[in-house]
Amino acid sequence: MLAKRIIPCLDVRDGKVVKGVNFQGIREVGDPVACAEEYNRQGADEIVFYDITASHEGRGVMLDVVRETAKRVFVPLTVGGGIKTVDDIRETLRAGADKVSVNSQAVQNPDLIRQGADIFGSQCICVGIDAKKTDSGNWTVFINGGRIDMQLDLLDWVKQIEQLGAGEICLNSIDTDGVKGGFDISMLKAVVNAVNIPVIASGGAGKLSHFADAFQETDCSAALAASLFHFKELTVGEVKADCQKKKIIVRS
Repeated sequence: MLAKRIIPCLDVRDGKVVKGVNFQGIREVGDPVACAEEYNRQGADEIVFYDITASHEGRGVMLDVVRETAKRVFVPLTVGGGIKTVDDIRETLRAGADKVSVNSQAVQNPDLIRQGADIFGSQCICVGIDAKKTDSGNWTVFINGGRIDMQLDLLDWVKQIEQLGAGEICLNSIDTDGVKGGFDISMLKAVVNAVNIPVIASGGAGKLSHFADAFQETDCSAALAASLFHFKELTVGEVKADCQKKKIIVRS
């Protein structure tokens, strides 16, 4: 069995790490390169950078931050936000990223997933999803940092993502993002059961047990968090120790 991964996520705006609740009330946390170095020291399995306003503002990815981080951090680095073309993917990987995460642009141009996977390999293409429960009980996909409801059924979308060749899905629940009440287990379970590629749980981690809950209650491959790590409520090492205590396989 593959080890479960613990992934700190750095949401970046204007060159600073920030965090909000349900995509609102955003406040600055710190310098992205310094934060990434600290998570590398703590034993993070990967680090994710999202430029959270790049798509909304029509900007490209923050390559200078990627380059500087890649010089100092020696775990896989995933970068998302503002990636619109194959050239953007190429430049981001050249800057030092191991994977790119495409979200809004993948919904608007699904062929970008296929092109990226064909040229760079499925392992380099992670599709990020922001989804929210509807009144009818299913889930719909949003883009532009949770601003626009595409009225796209989540389960239909994840199946299409897999068929297009993506290597991984990062699933963020808008309903639980930043609320710290736990990952959206019902959404996570539905998506994991719908596809055969790895799924990262995102949005909602609020205490130590939430990571183990996600691994024990679903077959997700990784769990991602921001606030808990940024505000030093938990370290990556503490999360891994709790998982090991509960017989969940993680990298030491």
